[in-house]
Order: sequence, then structure tokens, then C-alpha cells
Amino acid sequence: MISTRIRIALGLVLVLVFTASGIAPSFAAAIGSQLVNRELRSEKFAGNRIGTNPVRKMAVYLPAGYDESSKRYPVIYFLASPFDSYRTLFDQRNAQRLFDRAIEGRVIAPFILVSVDMTTPLGCSWYVNSPVTGNWEDFMIQELVPYIDANFKALPSRDSRGIVGHFMGGYGAIRFGMRHPDVFGSVYALHPVGTGSGVQIMDSRPNWDLLTDATSLDDVRKDGFSTIFTAIFQAHLPNPDKPPLFVDLPAHKVGDQLVIDSKLTERLRNNFLLETMIAQYADNLKSLRGFKFDWARNDTIEDHIYSNQAFTHKLNEFGIVHEAEEYNGTWGEPNWGEDGRVYTEVLPFFGRHLVFGDK
Repeated sequence: MISTRIRIALGLVLVLVFTASGIAPSFAAAIGSQLVNRELRSEKFAGNRIGTNPVRKMAVYLPAGYDESSKRYPVIYFLASPFDSYRTLFDQRNAQRLFDRAIEGRVIAPFILVSVDMTTPLGCSWYVNSPVTGNWEDFMIQELVPYIDANFKALPSRDSRGIVGHFMGGYGAIRFGMRHPDVFGSVYALHPVGTGSGVQIMDSRPNWDLLTDATSLDDVRKDGFSTIFTAIFQAHLPNPDKPPLFVDLPAHKVGDQLVIDSKLTERLRNNFLLETMIAQYADNLKSLRGFKFDWARNDTIEDHIYSNQAFTHKLNEFGIVHEAEEYNGTWGEPNWGEDGRVYTEVLPFFGRHLVFGDK
């Protein structure tokens, strides 16, 4: 019987032979990457009115050879849809292996990816500062990015820093790119929402009787659209002195008639919809190294298709260079796997636009 020591030695020899000959680089890479869990206690959520936890969790992907290398790496920040966990891409989508394969196949050079929990107790934070939900923009720009730069081998430059998001996370990616091109030099949004007006008006979506009569946040959770729009109002029409929802409602019902508050609606549109911000941040968007978004042609909510089509046209009106693609599929369906858009579109996009230093 071969001793354990001899078996280990033989195994190491085989690995070295295969790696040197190029026979099994995927095996070497697969065992080399890491997924690191971290927590960051934020100072930016003090005083929030809905119980936002100041301890934010994140998962950090580190490429094979990270510990042994003296190199620094570009960082991609990932904003998950709040319908998923910040860990869903790793726990259910096999993203770690997908990233390994992309690096092995030279789809993209080695990179770090950070997926962080950006949700409130009601769902999406909408990535803005709010006295009700907390200061999410400040958390990202003033705390999270500096933390990653200080604690990992990150290239601390906007040219080597990208941001990508899915659905509501896609909204956040574009918004951060608009307002902070000095921090994020490249932006990709997978099927973003909130880019502009839809086919239906926003106020047609919530259950206004439910919102008016709510005695707690749990009441609005009974209806999906009411939950989503209460989170939007908490971000963009916050009122910390109006419990239990802590918002100024932009509409109410009188009998069967929906009465819309024009001033609050104007304030909501100007603060929330990305297309209303294009003129103000046009120069910022023009300074990006890369900007792309996509959407599914067969999304069952037609508003998302309409608003993204209009968004790309308005960007063109302001001369903002970008890529926009309407693909044949449904929302969320084609993103993961080696045939998915993350592998075929997102990673090659960042491979072209990020600065990798010494490759």
C-alpha cells in the first residue's frame, strides 16, 4: 500500500505537470478562487425611522492566486435585485465558478467582485440618502468603497472600478454612475427599472386604500406593488414625522376617484426617475469609460420596456455615448450560466472598459 506521504507527493507532481502543460488550468483556477464574507458597521444609518440595520453584510469574490500575488485588481460592485439576497448569485447561480471560467477563458482578466446587502426592512433602498431609511448613497461612496480599497488588493481608481446591478440594482448602478463618475468609471445595468415614465402612470400601481389605512409596515407587505412604491416614497418623499409609513403620499382616493397631488408628484419624478436627471448629469455620464444597459423584450410589465426605450433615446438627445440592447427573452431569465448575459455581455464589457494594471 502506498503511504499517505507518497500519495500527496505524487498528487502535487501531477498538478504541477498538468498546470505547466496547460492540460488542466481550470482545475487549478477552480480551487484557487475565494469567497470571503465580511460585515461593515455603518455610521450612515443613525436616526433612520424603520429599523435599518447598520451592520451591512457582503460577499467578496477574490480570483485564483490572490493571496500569493503582489498585484492589485480592479473591483466590480454588484447590486442585486432586492427580490434576491446579496448572496443569491453565489448560493444559487454558481457565480464563483462562472467568474473562474471567465478568467480562465480570458473573457476578462482577474478581478474582485463585491456583492453587498443594500436592502431596507421594506425592500429596496433605492440607493439614496433618506432620513427615513438611512443614507445609502453616503454608505456606498464614503464607507464601502474606502473599506474595500483599504482591506483588499484593489486598484483604488475610478478607471479600475465598475458597478453593475440587476433590475432595481440596475437603477442603482446607473444612479451611482450619474452622480459619482469619479468613483465608478464603468456602469452596466441589467434590465433597470425606474429609468422613466411607463405606459401606466406610477400612481396606478399601489393600493391607495391600503396605504392610507396602514397601521404598520406589515400592512403594506400584503400587496407587492404597494410594498415597492412605499419603499420608493420612503426614499424620495420621506417624512420622518408621519408614522407608520414615514412618507408624504402623492395621491389618495376620494370614493373611486384617484386624486393626485401635482407638487408631490413633480418632486417624486424629479428625484426618482433617471430620465429626469439626464440633463443635470449629462457631463458626468459623458465622462464614463463605458455605459451599457439592457432589457428583455418580453417583460410582462410593459412599462419597463417602454421606459428603457425612451431612456436610450433621451441619452442620445444629450449626446451621451452608451450601449443599449433589447434582447429576446423575459426578465431575469438569461443572466446566469455560460450562455447568460453576465458571462457573454457583462464580463466582456468590463474586460474592455476597466483598467487592469499589470495583466
